[in-house]
Amino acid sequence: YQRRVHGEFKSFVKKKKNMADHLARIFGTEEDKINCPFYYKIGACRHGDRCSRTHLRPTLAQTILVPHMYLPPPPGPDGQTVDDKDHFEDFFYEIVDELKKYGELEEIVIVQNMGDHMFGNCYIRFKEEEQAAAALASITGRFYAGRTLHAEFSPVSDFREARCRQYDEGNCARGGYCNFMHLRAIPRKLKDELKYAAKDWRRSHRSKSRSRSRDKSRKKKSRSGSRDRSHKNRSRSRSRSNKKDLPRSSSEERRAMIASWNKEKDIVPPPSVPQ
Repeated sequence: YQRRVHGEFKSFVKKKKNMADHLARIFGTEEDKINCPFYYKIGACRHGDRCSRTHLRPTLAQTILVPHMYLPPPPGPDGQTVDDKDHFEDFFYEIVDELKKYGELEEIVIVQNMGDHMFGNCYIRFKEEEQAAAALASITGRFYAGRTLHAEFSPVSDFREARCRQYDEGNCARGGYCNFMHLRAIPRKLKDELKYAAKDWRRSHRSKSRSRSRDKSRKKKSRSGSRDRSHKNRSRSRSRSNKKDLPRSSSEERRAMIASWNKEKDIVPPPSVPQ
């Protein structure tokens, strides 16, 4: 009976382990019937809150999403699209200059999909989660280009899985309404600006840590020096107090003492006579 119970228990544990491995393997994929794969991959879903699957919104992450932050310039009088190269560069410089205050920037991604759930979305990834949290707290509720920003944490940490490979190859059949990211090409000088911002953060962070360590060492030295000075002052005061306690003799007494010393020196003892 004990062998049969032990065998059933081992088979039960094995099934549970296989089930856990299976759930971990299909998490965030099309096979997952509980969690939304699109929200897990791109941080946005075309169904929004009406989606039949669960959107696991992270409470802390390296990446923050600012929906509809970038808006291209309106078309010209003839209805043709306007070249937004300068407009995009100004936008990129502005957000880098603002967000570099909160941490080390690793990547900024702007999508150019036309869907309502992805239009103008801006993804900012920091090196540390705490840095992203500070930036999110500062951005949320602020106005940019006449609109209120509503930032949120995004589950996307690797944009290689979120981007549309067909769009990168130039043959996406769905066009701007594709459910995968059509990433805006970032010029090289803007990428360099992002690198410089990250270097500036690291340099300033190192200088702050060094200044703190120097301040600590200075405080320790000042404390030790003050202790030594107080010890010396105490010893000097004690010696002075001991000297003050001795009675001071008068000049006549000192002269009599010197005369007695001289007499003792003049008196020579007689030689001893051998017997």
